[in-house]
Amino acid sequence: MSAESALTTGLAKAARRLVPFMSLLFLISFIDRSNVSFAALAMNKDLGFTPTVYAWGVGFFFFGYVLFEVPSNMILEKIGARRWIAPIVIAWGIASVALAWANDAKAFFTVRFLLGMAEAGLLPGLLLYMTWWFPANRRARTTALLMLAIPLSIVIGGPLSGIILGIPGLDGALGFKSWQWLFILEGLPAVVVGLMVYRVMVDRPADAHWLSADEKAAIEAELDREGRSGGSHVHGTTILAGLVSPPVLLMSLAYFGSLLGGFGIIFWVPQIVKAFGLSNLQTGFVAAIPYAAAAIAMIVLGRIGDRTGKRVMLVVLPAIAGAVGLIGAGLSTDPLVSIVALSLAASGVYGLLPSFWTLPPTYLKGSAVAAAFATVNSIGALGGFVGPYIVGWVKETTGSFSWGLILLGFGALANAALVLILSKLHPRDHA
Repeated sequence: MSAESALTTGLAKAARRLVPFMSLLFLISFIDRSNVSFAALAMNKDLGFTPTVYAWGVGFFFFGYVLFEVPSNMILEKIGARRWIAPIVIAWGIASVALAWANDAKAFFTVRFLLGMAEAGLLPGLLLYMTWWFPANRRARTTALLMLAIPLSIVIGGPLSGIILGIPGLDGALGFKSWQWLFILEGLPAVVVGLMVYRVMVDRPADAHWLSADEKAAIEAELDREGRSGGSHVHGTTILAGLVSPPVLLMSLAYFGSLLGGFGIIFWVPQIVKAFGLSNLQTGFVAAIPYAAAAIAMIVLGRIGDRTGKRVMLVVLPAIAGAVGLIGAGLSTDPLVSIVALSLAASGVYGLLPSFWTLPPTYLKGSAVAAAFATVNSIGALGGFVGPYIVGWVKETTGSFSWGLILLGFGALANAALVLILSKLHPRDHA
């Protein structure tokens, strides 16, 4: 078998075995962090939470997430993906189930913080893990399949949550409200899948028994060649470079801008849609529409990114589209127009992710890449607190979601501007 043929077949095997499972992990994590948006349809009334209290509870997840993200990725780099990802998946499953027992604001804030702490290492860990397996020219499409979990968590989790909330007789069964059952039933799968990590995820190609010797050698040789060539080391190889170098800081601020919109709508769309006068079950299905559009956008833009290599434009243009959608949703009073605008918004702010996450390895390498993935995601995740809080504060102050959505649109515009500045000021490896 030629080296090129071995590389092709080896990467195909790796993609079939690893990417669907990584996507499943990320899907479950997003369902477990965002199902609170559906639980809130009943939980907020039962516990007496105002929109601001709910927004703070949503945000406490990101406090834990930000604090533990960089340390978590450093541990993963040292001990391997399998030995670190398995326990954190099991831990967040337990935390998600525990939300069923959070019966006041303090308990709600605490468990959300613990959930964020447990989930902190997953996304940067999986992004780093992909650099151990897939060359740069394959990474956008594999990242797209991984990130597909974000919209699918609503496409699947939204109707599922609506069904759980509407099951006859479930509300009050065994002394639990329907929203408590939602946390229990959607949290348990993480514990089960966490145990599967040990069997499925192999740290490096050399350790994969399902690859032939030629396939192992071809993948390792290609990754080694890529690591030695090009200029990706120009901005650093150390952990410090991955924390504070100019490209990392610009990417972090850009990601913050996109997540303002991404999480600003993900935690409020069910309540926005519910205000159209729909039932909980109808809300679950209608709220899934923007994320079905986002899923299609991510797949298409990920493939275009790998085919053309136009990473910057495939971040900037979707970000602008996302801004237009958010502002349009804020200005609209018609339910149909609002859903179309929210679909454009979700397609933009999530469609940019496959190309965005290919950028860090083009500026850094070695330990700097592990630190950069964690740093960018950590600072960006603060947008996951600020975005929902803005919408909640505006809703409580004005009685409307409109100005909150408009403000989120400027975050997406900031993403586009910062990525353009990054591409002009700092050279990167275009290999």
